[in-house]
Amino acid sequence: MKKAIFTLAIGDNPMYRAAIASFRYYADKVGADLIISDQLHFPISIEKPKYNASPAWTEKLRIGDLLREYDRVLYVDADVLITPNARNVFELYTDRETTYWFDEGVVQDRDNDIALVCDALGDVCWPKNNERFVYYNAGIILTSKESGLFEKTQLDDLQRICNKITHYDQSYFNYLLHRHSIKHASLDKAFNRMDMFGSDDYLEADFIHYAGKGYAKNSRRRDVQFLKDFGNLYHNLLPVEQVTNLKIRAWQDYLAVVYKKYPLPNSVIKMFSQRFVPH
Repeated sequence: MKKAIFTLAIGDNPMYRAAIASFRYYADKVGADLIISDQLHFPISIEKPKYNASPAWTEKLRIGDLLREYDRVLYVDADVLITPNARNVFELYTDRETTYWFDEGVVQDRDNDIALVCDALGDVCWPKNNERFVYYNAGIILTSKESGLFEKTQLDDLQRICNKITHYDQSYFNYLLHRHSIKHASLDKAFNRMDMFGSDDYLEADFIHYAGKGYAKNSRRRDVQFLKDFGNLYHNLLPVEQVTNLKIRAWQDYLAVVYKKYPLPNSVIKMFSQRFVPH
């Protein structure tokens, strides 16, 4: 069985470099090829969107292309850190007719997201779990040829909705599950651990997802926190110089942002940052 781990990482962001290092370590462990998109293949026009929208989100459509070559594909956002002891997700979730992702609807109210996509594309029967609508987070997706989900996706559909609805790619994929009665199931939260579950023991998860501000105090500090955690988890598994250089890069990038934000001498900002920002 051919397996692939797929991500999108454009540019030389140190968080992306660290994430990819963790993906490569995991791919070697589970016997999968690592596929990285470093450019966009599915152009879309984002013009005056009502909600936050990125043209990069359409790159998930490449999953469908990869499934022509691979039996199973694990898509992982580039703000995810796969921990060294992560379990083999391919062996734990084996039904190849089912697409697996984490049902964040158990925690987050996604009624508005669902209403918006249904208004745009037509009503479907949307299932509930414990009286809450099922709504999967698309930051981590495990799917297979037999599922058929990515045979149904259309770039034209995404163009129709990208400027009108929230999380346009994620809501669209969720919508297609129910429109076409495609089998779906939730991953355990350990395979998409987000800060909505708090920070206790998060480093013990399999896949840590630093969406939004991640596990930092704010989004500006996210990359620094990511690299701090990466260094703690991989310090004896990857070359010390590689880990150290990435941490330094993330810290320098953070300082460059706060130097522009605050009207204080850089030396003062750096002193307080070193004292109060975990890194």
